[in-house]
Amino acid sequence: MKSIKGLVATKSILGGAVALALLYGGAVQAQTVKVLSIVDHPALDAIRDGVRAELKAAGFDADKSLKWEYQSAQGNTGTAAQIARKFVGDNPNAIVAIATPSAQAVVAATKTVPVVYSGVTDPVAAQLVKSWSASGTNVTGVSDKLPLDKQVALIKRVVPKAKTVGMVYNPGEANSVVVVKELTALLAKEGLTLKEAAAPRTVDIGPAAKSLIGKVDVIYTNTDNNVVSAYESLVKVANESKIPLVAADTDSVKRGAVAALGINYGDLGHQTGKVVVRILKGEKPGAIASQTSDNLELFVNTGAAAKQGVTLSPELVKEAKTVIK
Repeated sequence: MKSIKGLVATKSILGGAVALALLYGGAVQAQTVKVLSIVDHPALDAIRDGVRAELKAAGFDADKSLKWEYQSAQGNTGTAAQIARKFVGDNPNAIVAIATPSAQAVVAATKTVPVVYSGVTDPVAAQLVKSWSASGTNVTGVSDKLPLDKQVALIKRVVPKAKTVGMVYNPGEANSVVVVKELTALLAKEGLTLKEAAAPRTVDIGPAAKSLIGKVDVIYTNTDNNVVSAYESLVKVANESKIPLVAADTDSVKRGAVAALGINYGDLGHQTGKVVVRILKGEKPGAIASQTSDNLELFVNTGAAAKQGVTLSPELVKEAKTVIK
């Protein structure tokens, strides 16, 4: 058995947790991270994968020092609440909640387990935190809030003569309600109006888009999880009716939108992962202020533009980080 002096030396080199493990002949206890997403789609999946990659880079390996569990609520808020309660009952070291409905479910379920939200547009409006400053509670996170003035500028560049902008969204998602309110005011300053089409379920997306035919010059989609998860339904209507789609999610451009100025969700996941690492190393979530990302990328799809009846300017195409044909 090691001498006391030997143990002290070991503690100074390896840290208290490892020294105690050696003393009792056991292994270091793994950190447990639970991850809940409201639905599976490329942007939210990229957040999840970015978080896991960042944890691994920080030394939290799934095979050695990390217990990781991921679940999707498949778009059902009731299921999200059930999963949230189950996760809280397991008493993990941290819960990562991806997208607003997931975060609301987890925050409602615990006041003690550390919660890190991600992919939430407005955490204050969603009542996750009281302000963007350090919350003093068990909640912190990373927002995907976009500067809407730049979204309006992109809409005008794609369809310069547009007068009416359509928006398909889920009125039950706090993120989207906030965007509708702010976008209405911004468009009015530019002499444009917003025409809303509610789609509370994924099966409502196609009919909601069809209701805008003949009434709008362009359709804008924010990071509404309901809409993004079934984006092909919207693209089908846009192609058939020659209504250009402008998105906030760059992955939507790969799926048929004409253009998007949005956040790299993989980077957002890594940013979120860094916050989780800080908590696993001992920081309190309530001492970490909510964050946003300034890393915006422009994607354009010239093939989609042709199908939807618009021609993108050479300048806009040249500015794009990614051009899909």
